[in-house]
Order: sequence, then C-alpha cells, then structure tokens
Amino acid sequence: MDQMEKWAGLGSALASLMFLYSVLSKYFPFHLEGYLTKYTRRLFKAVYPYIQITIPEYSGERMKRSEAYTAIEAYLSSSCSQSANKLKVDFGKDSENIVVSMDDHEEVTDEFQGIKLWWTSRSTSSRAPNMNPFYPAPEERRSYRLTFHKSQRDLIIADYLLHVLKQGKEVRVRNRQRKLFTNNASSNPFSIRRTSWNHVPFDHPASFATLAMESKKKKEIMDDLNKFREGKDFYARIGKAWKRGYLLYGPPGTGKSTMVAAMANHMDYDIYDLELTTVKTNSDLRRLLIETTSKSIILIEDIDCSLELTGRRRQVAKKESSESDANKNNNVPPGVPEEKDESSKVTLSGLLNFIDGLWSASAGERLIVFTTNHIEKLDPALIRRGRMDKHIEMSYCSFEAFEVLAMNYLGTDSSHPTFDRIRELMEEVKITPADVAENLMPKSASDDAETCFASLIQALSAAKDAASLKDDVGAGNIEEEMGERCRTCDDEVEATKVSAS
Repeated sequence: MDQMEKWAGLGSALASLMFLYSVLSKYFPFHLEGYLTKYTRRLFKAVYPYIQITIPEYSGERMKRSEAYTAIEAYLSSSCSQSANKLKVDFGKDSENIVVSMDDHEEVTDEFQGIKLWWTSRSTSSRAPNMNPFYPAPEERRSYRLTFHKSQRDLIIADYLLHVLKQGKEVRVRNRQRKLFTNNASSNPFSIRRTSWNHVPFDHPASFATLAMESKKKKEIMDDLNKFREGKDFYARIGKAWKRGYLLYGPPGTGKSTMVAAMANHMDYDIYDLELTTVKTNSDLRRLLIETTSKSIILIEDIDCSLELTGRRRQVAKKESSESDANKNNNVPPGVPEEKDESSKVTLSGLLNFIDGLWSASAGERLIVFTTNHIEKLDPALIRRGRMDKHIEMSYCSFEAFEVLAMNYLGTDSSHPTFDRIRELMEEVKITPADVAENLMPKSASDDAETCFASLIQALSAAKDAASLKDDVGAGNIEEEMGERCRTCDDEVEATKVSAS
C-alpha cells in the first residue's frame, strides 16, 4: 500500500508540474523557452534510467517497408504476443498462415539472458502532404519501441537485437507462401515496374518419395542437398559463395522438371524459372539475379535450346547472316526506319558471370539448376565442375523406378504376378518414366491394376517389336551395302584383268 501511495504521489506531482509548465510557458520569452526545454531534457535523461530504440515500419528510399520491422513483427508474434491483451489477426504478406500480432499501443515484455525488456507497438497519423503519386505515403506510421535499462546497452545492441532479427527471419521463412517466379520480358528502362519477376504460389506436390528413381540415387541427391543446406559456415571458411549448381540431363520424359519440384519441396525453397530468350542483354541478366532472394532455386530449363551458347561459334553462318543483313538494310527505302533487332544479346560470358561471378554471391543459399536433353551440345565451360557441381543423369525407367510408379498410381507392391514379365521386358526395352506413368494411369472407373499392367505390357511388347524391326532393317541395309561393295570390287578386278591382257 505504501508503494502504491508513493507512485500515486509521484504521478500527481508530475501532473502538477506539466500543468504549471503549460501555464508559465505563455509568459516565457522564446529564447528562454528553448533553454528551459534543453536543460529539462538533460535533467530527465540523468534521472530516467532507461533507453528507448524506435524501429519504424517504413524507411529509406521510396518508403520501402523495413526488413527490421517485419522481422521484429514476426519475432513478437511467435514469442511475445501471447502475453498481450490486445491482438490483431491477419494473413501476413507472402504468408500462408494466420499471423497474430500486437495491436497498436500495446506493450509486451521479453526476457533475454535474465534481462527484462519492453516492446511497445506505436501508431501515429501522418499529416504530411503526399508529393509522389506513384509511391503514396501511408496514412498511419507504425513503429516498435524497445525499452531497456541503460546498464544493459552493449548487450542489447550487440546480441539481443541480432537474436531478434535472426529469429524473426526464420519465423517468416517458415510461415511464408513459397512462390514460383518467372521473369518479365526486358522492357522500357523508364518503366515504374518495381520488379523484373512475376510470381504465383508454388504448390507442386512432387517429393523424393514419389519420384520414379532408384532409392540409392535418391538418397545420394538428398544427402547432397542436406549437406548444402547446413554448409553456411563451411562455405564461409573455404571462401566460396553459398551456392551449388546441378545439371539434370537425359531424354525427354525422364522427370527433370519433377526432380526440380522435388528439390524445392525438400529444401523449402522458392523457384525462379528464368526464360533466357526474353533477356535482352547481360546487364538485364545481372539485374534479374540481384532481384532473387536466398533459399531459392534459379532454374534454366532446356538450356541447349534457350540461346546459342556453345563455345564453337559457327563463323561461316555468322558471316553469311551479317552479309544478308547488310543487303537487307541496303534495300530499305530512304526515310523508312530500320527494324530494331529484338533478339537476345546475352553471351556465354554473361551467363558464366551469372553463374559464378561476383554478383552470384549477392543473396546466398541458392541452387542453380540447368536441364537439357542434349548434354553434348553444351559448352564445356558452362557445365564444368565449380559451375555445375553435380551432374545428375535422368535416364530411362528402371524396374525399381517402375515399382515406385506402380505404388503411386495403383497402390500395388512387388508381389503382383505380372511384375516378372514387366521386369523381363524393361531389361530389353528403353521406356521413359512418363510413358510408364501414362500406361499406369487409370482412364476410366472400370480400369483396375490388371488393366493398367496389361496396357504397360502391351506398350513394352510393341516397343520391343519396333526395336527388333529397326535392327533387322539396319542389318538388311548393311548386307545390301556390303553386297554392292563386293560387286564393285569384282567389276574393278575384271576391268584390271582386261586392261592387262
């Protein structure tokens, strides 16, 4: 009771002083009022034992939302909001989960290494006129204010704030809605578009459990991915950017795109699907790289078809093309503007710098994945170790991969009586996982496992017969060619005998 009375007396005294100051301030000269305010604040600072740090929601160029603010918001929503009396609920930006956070003018407490701290959510109305029609200022300015004892200043600034930001970023990553990005076509440099990427939610269901591949090979890839994810300190120690390149190669239909989706789900990464043919210059390519985030896969599919990126340049074709263009331009009537060359000017050098140049380390924790149907067409400099660190061959369907597909599509294990026949045929015939999956897919309500397996056996048998016929035709052509050569040799021998006689 005595303590409460002391606080009540202190509050009354402060209220009296504020009232007295408001009355007397009208009679103080302006310059004396400045001195009074200055020394009053100094006195208050000497008596008040706490320090306050304010983190505004918007700051910097174009009023961009502060990353520190969003990290603190995520941290407080996960660790401190349960002690608040006033809460607000919303779907966070780029999040698929409900975010519960402190309401305005609410205060919560936190504890760090035995030290008590106070977080306050503040909101003030902005009365400043908006001078920029493209980036309107928010009507309300929100901020968080951290209060702590001045004796703990060094610990809070050096350790606690870093702890809050780190934990907050991890919460945001866990709660975010993962995305599939695609790049916009290079456009007007004066455009007000804020980003070079468009995105949709990424919810592909592929996983390594459902991937049609040998279990040993899948485990090898997953171990490699896990090692990379935990290798931040390792990459820093050896002086390399925290990134890794994967080259997926093999015939069409062998599951390269599905593998990328399984990798993204396993790592909990976003995917940036880069379409090289829409990138006009190396500078545009570099700009796209800068705008990607960490914990992501940068994907270039069918890179052998994207651009002419081989090191063995076809100089003759280039020369003929240049001459053709020159002749074409000479035939343009006067006063008619020449057509602009809209083709991509991205070079092999620009792509190599994109993969492992200085700019490639801008975000960290990224995978760069190339897919191709024809690995032999790619320049060796593009796929050497250090750029494409791991080469993964996506080959034809093996029997073990078929067993995975049979379980996925029909829920059937290896005890089914038709599996022996299917194994024999798959050892003789090359068939892609996509073709196997198509035959195992029930086409109507009456289709059961036996129907689907019979369809697969029929397809394998047809492929075997086609391969045998092709071999027979090839052998017949060889025999015919050898016979023709022998007849030619006989004619030459006969002609030689005649001339000799």
